[in-house]
Amino acid sequence: MRRRRALAVATAALAGTLVAQPIAVAEPASSLDKRPVAIGVGGAVVSDTVESTKAGLDVLRAGGTAADAAVAVAATLGVTDPFMAGLGGGGYFVHYDARTGRVSTIDGRETTPAAGGERMFLDPATGQPYPFARAVTSGLSVGTPGMLATWERALKRWGTFDLGRTLRPAIEVADRGWPVTEQLREEIEANADRFRQFTSSAELFLPGGAPPAVGSLMRNPDLADTYRKIARDGTRAFYDGAIGADVAAAAQRPPLAPGATIDPPAGLLTADDLAEYRTIDREPTHMRYRGLDVYGMAPSSSGGITVGEALNILETSRLSTMDRTQALHRYLEASKLAFADRNRYIGDPAYVDVPQRTLLSDRFARGRACLIDPATVLTAPAAPGDVRRPDSCEPGRVEASADTAAHTNHFVVSDARGNVVSYTNTIEQVGGSGIVVPQRGFLLNNELTDFNFAPTQGDAPDPNLPAAGKRPRSSMSPTIVLRHGRPFLALGSPGGSTIITTVLQVLLNRIDFGMRLPQAVSSPRASQRNAATTTAEPAFVNSPEGKALAAIGHKYTEQAEIGTTAALEFLGGGLVLAVGEPSRRGGTSAGVVHGW
Repeated sequence: MRRRRALAVATAALAGTLVAQPIAVAEPASSLDKRPVAIGVGGAVVSDTVESTKAGLDVLRAGGTAADAAVAVAATLGVTDPFMAGLGGGGYFVHYDARTGRVSTIDGRETTPAAGGERMFLDPATGQPYPFARAVTSGLSVGTPGMLATWERALKRWGTFDLGRTLRPAIEVADRGWPVTEQLREEIEANADRFRQFTSSAELFLPGGAPPAVGSLMRNPDLADTYRKIARDGTRAFYDGAIGADVAAAAQRPPLAPGATIDPPAGLLTADDLAEYRTIDREPTHMRYRGLDVYGMAPSSSGGITVGEALNILETSRLSTMDRTQALHRYLEASKLAFADRNRYIGDPAYVDVPQRTLLSDRFARGRACLIDPATVLTAPAAPGDVRRPDSCEPGRVEASADTAAHTNHFVVSDARGNVVSYTNTIEQVGGSGIVVPQRGFLLNNELTDFNFAPTQGDAPDPNLPAAGKRPRSSMSPTIVLRHGRPFLALGSPGGSTIITTVLQVLLNRIDFGMRLPQAVSSPRASQRNAATTTAEPAFVNSPEGKALAAIGHKYTEQAEIGTTAALEFLGGGLVLAVGEPSRRGGTSAGVVHGW
């Protein structure tokens, strides 16, 4: 009877108020078919690859918690999605505990080596910032990885399996091999010139000197051995042992190939930096939107505050009753203003006094919302608000800066107990620094290029300049939404600074525009990050609303794809709707423990 009632709830929830695309419901992910939507009970996983989704589901079926499954998914993504995340990176872990009803977060962001400082990205020969591309493909860009420490902390707080058990699926995939997808080959081709600069990277990703063929089997025995050593010896093998020593050596002295054409700045990471790394348990950001509780990631990520501030600005209007063009206009303008405040005020809270309470206050939102004119577009870059006068309708006088885009991966997991994980992790650019740690099988991050290389805020302090031990500002926005104290949505996305707008737009689509979750995820996207033009997918630009927005004054820079959302919606009675992308970045793999 309970399952019948749950199905009735699901049917009603999926009906939607708008004409929407039909939902292709998937069976449990037991085959190698990638399916973007699944519905069922017993837990769910949405991730970028079939192998990682299957790894999570296998752990859930064995009785593991959402945290156990999340570590298995992340470790397997380090094998099958190696250019987005892995042992050489970090991320943010958001967890809902069904027993306590609490949302908690782990900050596993990379840190600046002790030898780093405000001028580390200035070329000593010229005194000017290094060109961005030169800084990226170098050991200088490598921060102390926080990924493995995050897995250890999550398992200690919410897991039932040990680390070795959760690494087992990833080890099996790395040993056995996995088929090269078209997306993976494209990413290798795009990075081939960088990978050829380093012997270890070329050996792993360019066998025979060229990217592997689509459909061929790719293996990573070095990474399998690395995982086995960690499973046997624990995280000390990485942070205070042989693996860590190899990580530091690769950052300081990258394994340049004979005939390499680059001269990368020297890296600063040491074994001591790895030994001293710690994750941080942080209180999540929290705000109320349309009667829902929205929880996100606090600084060092800017995601929770920026999404929250934009939602607060938008809540001053009834978007659901507005003309769609006008509602989207307000979405773009609210995002523009929130990004202005992000750039001015948000950084690592251990180094910067972040006015989080003010930025997420209704008073501040009202002061920002009053700047939005329904008939015109705010000049960009817009100035930030004045946190000393939170209800003022006057902007501040400090210049704002835009961010460069990067990439990550995001996944969501739930278990039969009702626990939920929303986890975004990354090595920054596609391919990170381009440096594979020799004999270890994983790429090092380039997270430190998330810092501003030189001051960007005019006469005001810049909150995102490098400093020893500091965590660079991130845009990652893993989000969990509660309704009446219980999970309603869990979502997130990769995409550098477009992560924030992707999460924001999916929330608006589902909550304000009444779209069903699959349509909310697949709809065309636009991303306004306080720039003169809005980055937008062609389908958005060419839509009736996109053309109407252009008539108001919005200008576009077209981008083929923005973000790759993974989301869960909880329908009652234990029923979960798992939703990923049908086409962006080759599509997403959604699966449930018991399919309907």
